[in-house]
Amino acid sequence: MNSVLDYIDRHLGEPLDLETVAVVAHFSPYHFHRLFAAWMGETLGDYLWRRRLERGALLLCNGDQAILAVALSIGFGSPEAFTRAFKARFGCTPTSWRKGAAERAQALLDEMQARRAQQMRKQDQVQRKLDQAGQGGNGDDADSFKAWEAQMQVRIVQLSACKIAYQRYIGPYGPGVSRFWAQTFIPWLTAAGLTGRSCYGIGHDDPSVTAPDKCRYDAAVVVPDGYVASGSAVLSSLPGGCYAVARVEGTGADIGDAWLTLLRDWLPSSGMQCDNRPCFEHYPADAQYDPETQVFNCELCLPVRPA
Repeated sequence: MNSVLDYIDRHLGEPLDLETVAVVAHFSPYHFHRLFAAWMGETLGDYLWRRRLERGALLLCNGDQAILAVALSIGFGSPEAFTRAFKARFGCTPTSWRKGAAERAQALLDEMQARRAQQMRKQDQVQRKLDQAGQGGNGDDADSFKAWEAQMQVRIVQLSACKIAYQRYIGPYGPGVSRFWAQTFIPWLTAAGLTGRSCYGIGHDDPSVTAPDKCRYDAAVVVPDGYVASGSAVLSSLPGGCYAVARVEGTGADIGDAWLTLLRDWLPSSGMQCDNRPCFEHYPADAQYDPETQVFNCELCLPVRPA
């Protein structure tokens, strides 16, 4: 079923009827329709409609493509049909959505700052109980974001495509992803004899566009040619090409701040724009992790092209 979702994402601009997608799943259309609805909680038609509009929403914000070009690239036959569907899904026209991108980004920033400030207050309370009030954060979230800006040294690099095996988590980004790594992916990685290899965390959806319970995240590891996936793992490939790469160090709670800084502050002044490849976190084979502080390092990889 995960392979089906990957196939759909790669062919959103093409006709995708039930028979075509059922072949990918190796099921008859009759059975596949019921299985898909049971697994995803929505019919294939509803899923296609949602994914096309979510992709369209991201394209409108991440480039200067004409609305007609966006509509055609995600499988709509005309800008009028796209506009009607878009308004039904997001409550505004594609033009209004594009104009409101900065306002929505600021709203997301405000939400993350408030959440981060709450976390810092809880941390300060714990530190005071341990008689260590003078150490750690001061609860000023603006300083947290400034620290990320100062820490980031973004490089534009050409990355090679690689073959991966992944396990998928569907649900809200945040603590659930960390638990998925600890309780599901790492035990599988160890049992499969794949420890010591580069790993990736791949977020497929924008939580400001996609409902939290529908967001998809893949924990992946590089595998050799001829590798046969075991358990619930799925084989796939990670596309190569031009990426903006920023090395960061922090806890799982910090990664959202780092991504937002990269997208909000670095990208607009870089002369680059995002393309349709997925964003991901790269955990090199020599990545460090401190189980006591839960601090680790990784590389944020943002797919880009000249604006």
